[in-house]
Order: sequence, then C-alpha cells, then structure tokens
Amino acid sequence: MFYIHQSSCISHQPTFTGVDLQNLQPSVNNQLPAIEPKYINIPLGQLRRMGRALRMGVGTGITLLEKHKADGILIATSNGGIEDSITFLNQIVDYNEGRLTPTHFVQSTFNAIAGLLGMITHNTGYNATHVHRGLAFENVALDVTMLLRENPGHIYLIGGVDEISVRNYRMEAMAGWYKKEPISNTELYASETEGALPGEGAAMFLVSNNAESATAKLADLKLLHTADENLVANQFAEFVRDREIDLLLSGESGDSRFKRYYTRCEQAVSENTAIARYKHFTGEFQTASALALWFSCWLLQNQTLPEHCIKRSGSKTAFNRIALYNNYQGVQHSFMLVESV
Repeated sequence: MFYIHQSSCISHQPTFTGVDLQNLQPSVNNQLPAIEPKYINIPLGQLRRMGRALRMGVGTGITLLEKHKADGILIATSNGGIEDSITFLNQIVDYNEGRLTPTHFVQSTFNAIAGLLGMITHNTGYNATHVHRGLAFENVALDVTMLLRENPGHIYLIGGVDEISVRNYRMEAMAGWYKKEPISNTELYASETEGALPGEGAAMFLVSNNAESATAKLADLKLLHTADENLVANQFAEFVRDREIDLLLSGESGDSRFKRYYTRCEQAVSENTAIARYKHFTGEFQTASALALWFSCWLLQNQTLPEHCIKRSGSKTAFNRIALYNNYQGVQHSFMLVESV
C-alpha cells in the first residue's frame, strides 16, 4: 500500500497541538464537536469566509504542506460544505434569484477543500475528491496506492473531512441514526439503544512508497458493501489470518443494531490481542476512519493506549501491528492493517 510520513488531526479531543488523549473530553448536547485551533497558517482574508469543514480541512492540510511539497492532493468527504450549499439555496429564495454572493456557492462544492489547499500552496498536481459516504477515505487510500504504483518516488497529501451540519444532522436524526435519549460519551458503549453520537473532524497524511523517515505503513485494506453479518465475519477472519495482530481498533459506535458485527470480528483475533475503541472521542461520521488511522499512527509512535479506549487488555507489551474495523450504518465495512516501520 503506502508509507505514512507526517499526519495532522482535528477532533473532539486535543489532537491538533498539545495532543492529549488521556483525559476524555465530554460530549456536548449528544454531539462531539471538533476542537478548532486558531488556524494561524490560513490567511485571515480567506479564513473569515470559510465554513467549518473548509477550515478544518485546510487547517490540517496546510500544516503538512507548508513543510513538504506534495505531488498531489486527495481528500475524502461525504457532505463537504453542505451547510454552505443550503445557505446558498436559501439566498436564491431570499434574493428572488437576484445578485447573490458567490462565496457560499464556491465553498459548497465537495472539492472545495482539495481545491483551496491546492490554490493556497500553489500545488498544480493531481487534485481529487472522493465522495463515497462511509467508504470515502478508503477509496482515497486505494486511489493514492494506484498513483504511487504509477509514480514511484512521489509524495501525496491524503485526508478525510466532515462536519456536523445543522440541517444534515436533522435529516440523519430523523432517519434514526443518532441517539434520541440524552447520553454522555463516557457511557456510550454501555448503551443498548439505537443510534450513535454524531462527530466531526479532519485527518491528513503525507504518504509515499518510500519507507525512509516513515512513521507507519498502511499495509493492507479491504472494503465490503453488505448487510450480511456472516460475510463480514468471514472476510475479517481471512483478513487477519496468519497475521500477528497486537491491537484491534474497533469502530463500535454505541448503536445496538451493529454491535453484532463488531462482536463477530473480535472473535477472529487471538485472546492475546488487545481491543480498543475510538468513537467515544471522535463521534460517528462518514470519514471517521481517517481519524482512526491517525489514532493508529499515534499509538504506534507513543505505545500508550488511553485507558478510556480499552475494551480488552491483551498480553502484548508493544503495538507493532494494528487492525482497524469500521462499520458505517451496517452496510459499508472496511478493514485496514497498520504496521510500524
């Protein structure tokens, strides 16, 4: 697949600067909003016009691109700047299709994050945005793998970004994807009700096919689109077969409808393998797997698993190989294998 050299992340935990994963930040009104930094690297004239998703995506990406020149930019998102999209549509009505400010229209397109990162850093290389809901970031990983096979020696910026949009939140809540009862993220995994806690964030990575100076390696990836529990369990068992997994990082979200998928996959790893979860501090959203990959890289570098993440302690004294399983709304599944270098 590819090697990861640098990474950056904005989430509900302090992960951008002064990373602190030991002290869990409490949820806010059944949501896990991202802790946004001051974005000192974004020109103020552009920053004040940006929506939340654009700020997070550009803020994490520009931190890496300032120090390293990339040959292309690949971003995953499911909703993009959907809040700007709806604002622009409302303006069409409010101004009777008259003269409208172009800002909300320009920033509402899904490729606005990748495009603006390219413009700010004068990057004229490959620029793409993948929009595949719960498998958007995984498709970015596949795309960049093919690019690196065609262009050995190149380095690319990849990442995933999504925001909690007010209007999209209402639609998802009406569809039954979020918790109806008040609940804290500290009690999320004890919940026996349907729905998850919505989250948001951004994670960016500089990747190449060169192991030199790399911090981690994405060694393997598999995608599935099915509601068949047995198929998921069998495919995951095949994915980890003959591989010594030190940690299973589970995307369990507290939604009672999907716990059975995670339980079956947990049975596929050795009793010596530790099991941890992360969506109590990221929340559930379409590109949460990008933050899971960032968390895996952090774990490989720091070799410290926060107590609040542990579901089962293993017998391993070090983490060298981490398997990730993410499930989005019961039909989109992904397995990732992350290794130390």
